[in-house]
This record gives sequence, C-alpha cells and structure tokens, in this order.
Amino acid sequence: MVITEEIKRNARNLELELKWFKHILKMRSKINDKETEEPYDVFDTPLPVLDVGATGYAGFVEAHKLTFQERFALMLALVPHVKPESLDGFLTKNQNTQQIFTDFGGKRGKNHTGFLPTGETLMYLLAGGNLEKRFALQYLFEGNHLFAKEGLLMLGNVENGEPMLNGALTLSNEALDLFTIGTIRKPNFSADFPAKLLTTEMGWEDLVLNPYTSAQLTEIETWLKYRYTLMNDWGMHRKLKPGYKALFYGPPGTGKTLTASLLGKKIGSDVYRVDLSKVVSKYIGETEKNLSRVFDRAENKDWILFFDEADALFGKRTNVSDAHDRYANQEVSYLLQRIEDYNGLVILATNFKSNLDDAFTRRFQSIIQFPMPDVKERMLLWEKCFSPASKMEEGVKLEELARSYNLAGGSIINVVQYSSLMALDKGGNTIFLEDISEGVKREYHKQGRTL
Repeated sequence: MVITEEIKRNARNLELELKWFKHILKMRSKINDKETEEPYDVFDTPLPVLDVGATGYAGFVEAHKLTFQERFALMLALVPHVKPESLDGFLTKNQNTQQIFTDFGGKRGKNHTGFLPTGETLMYLLAGGNLEKRFALQYLFEGNHLFAKEGLLMLGNVENGEPMLNGALTLSNEALDLFTIGTIRKPNFSADFPAKLLTTEMGWEDLVLNPYTSAQLTEIETWLKYRYTLMNDWGMHRKLKPGYKALFYGPPGTGKTLTASLLGKKIGSDVYRVDLSKVVSKYIGETEKNLSRVFDRAENKDWILFFDEADALFGKRTNVSDAHDRYANQEVSYLLQRIEDYNGLVILATNFKSNLDDAFTRRFQSIIQFPMPDVKERMLLWEKCFSPASKMEEGVKLEELARSYNLAGGSIINVVQYSSLMALDKGGNTIFLEDISEGVKREYHKQGRTL
C-alpha cells in the first residue's frame, strides 16, 4: 500500500470539509429543537479554507468556485462513501409510524445498512421548513447546472407519481474517484459498462493504408485538433451538432480497429470498443439501457467510442409488421439520437456499408473505405510484420507472396505468427516457405476460399 502525498493532502481537505458538514448537521438539529438562543441560519456557518493547491476535491471546488450549497450537496452525497456513521442520527424512527422521519428523506440500500440521503434530506438540512429556500435550492438539480452538465451529482429514479426529491443523491463514479483518491480510474469492462479499452503498442508507421483512405483520416485528425476552437472560439456550437461521426467500412483485417486505436493514441484520448454482445438484448428496453450506460459514462470525457460490426445494432429499420419490429425500430431511433447528441468522436465499423440504416449514413461527417490492400501495400505488410530477429529461408520472396495471395493485413499477420512459431518450434529463427504456404492455406480456409 502506497499513501502518496496527494492522497494525504486530499484526506486533510476532506477532514476539514467533514468537520464543517457535521457542524451544519448539529446546527440544523438545534434550530429544529429551538435550542439556539438567537435566530440562526445554517448558511451562517463559515466555509472551511481548503488547500487549493491540491487536486481532488479542493482543486474541483476552487476550479468551479462552488457555493456553500453546492459544496454541502457534494459532501452529503459523499459521506455514505467515506464516513457513513455521520448520518446514523437520521436512522431515528418516528415512534408513531416506526419509520424514519419524513423530514429526513433518506433510503436504505440493498446491502448498505446505513442512511442514504435523498434530495429531500438536502432540503431538510439547508432549508428546514422554509419554502422559499427550498424552492430556490432546487436549481441544483436543473439540467443546465454544473452537476448535471458534468454528470457529477444526480437524483436517483423514483416511481411515477412520487416526489422527485425522493430520489437518492448519487455521485458519479468519476466524481467519487476524484474527490477521494484525487484521480479518475478507468472503468472496468462489466455488465454495467459494456465497453473495453482499446490500446496498441503499434504506431502510424505500422499501419498500411491506401493514399485515399489516409487522406480521409486527416479530416478526423483535424477535427480532433481544432474542435474546441471551432465550436467555442468561432461560435459554431450554434450551427453545428456536437461531436463527429465516422463510418469505417471494408473487409475484416483491413485496419479499421487499429486506426481507431491510433487516433486515440495520437491525441491522448481513450478509445472504448463497445461490446455489442453485451449491449443487444432481446428484452424490450434493455438495449437502450445498456447503451445509455456507455454514453452517459463517456459524456464530456473526450473518449472515442468504437462500434465494431455495427450493423448488428445499427442495421436497417424494417417495415413494421409486429410489436418486435416496432421496438427494433425504436432502438435504432434511440441510437441515432444518442450518437447525434454525443460530443466526442463516434466510429462505426462494418464490413458492408449497405448493411447500415440510411438514417445513420446521412449523418456521418466521414465515410471511409478500408479496401483490400493492393500488391504494393501487401508487400509493405509482409515486410513490416516479420520480426527483425527472424530470417527468410533462401528462396522466400516477399514480393512473390504479395502478388500471389490476396490477403488483408489481419490475415497476413496471422500467417506471420504461424510461420514464426513453426520456426521457433524447429529450434531456429529461419522462416520456411512451406510454413508460410501452410499459414496462407489456413487463412484461405477460414474465409471459405481455395488457393
């Protein structure tokens, strides 16, 4: 276990904030019990002075100039994660109803035995019975507030007809990471986040594309470089939709996934490949929920979202003949809207452009073909793929391989791997033509082709 100086500073700042938070709880109790000798407002409690040179919570407070009520709302949502016992006083039951006092709001979690604050809890602590303050404070949950725009703090869902403020106060995972350990951890692939981080140790020099494809990729690179200048400094946010949508299409193994990875690597952005097997569900509404988890988590993160084999999810809408068709079409419409609203780069990849719904293709800023490599490009691939530690058997001519076998880059790397393993198995580093030929035969067989 390593306790860094940053963690120490962050902990000290949170201790100061927790002391202030507990004082407000105490004062609210005294005000309600009329124990104070003169009129007192919880807002009279001085804000603690934090070490603003630190990152984490203090840095966030300073960067966004948070108000008294904003800081308190964040602490109320954070306390169950760091000092849950601070809220035990709210577990007091009304002797008449044997339930937690209505004033307190609050919920119990499925596994958490402590008190989970709600929007109602926040109103009780800051406004008491003052309706004017209560109404004024509800701006904290409006869509244009920092909390909503950054996805930091939200109210949990409530049943239809129930008061909105009965929703539990919920911090995003990113906010929880930032406020406690001072950095944001990358999400793990799971049912709640069906996307995997794409990384590569390869560089642009390892990618072999035809000149026209490379030229089209330059447009995406330019957008990634100047998007904020275009939208903010030039004021184009009033005229242009947020984000950038691109379609990569072409046979398997032609570099679509690697290109997505390299775009992220070049600008320092994470690239997440959405696992459609974990997204698509036969149950009505589940596909949309699964995708929402990805888009909600990705919002304002500068992530690149990559949908491989996208026609499984973004295929053509069908004529409505039954309820299943109607809901399938609703899924496509929902996806179209979420992609349009996303403010980052979304890349859809497919083997056949014609498989995608026309409503999607009309909205792509770039539609880029990744064709099978020609002889010259295949020659480059053969040259680049073999290890410098290996050597060719006399008589192996890479140019002849490039001319004879129409293979994509992914298939060529498979042949190289097979023939290299065979060389090692024979106790040397010589790549034999017979092993290359066998590797090629295997690739053709996988694709249902014959030599």
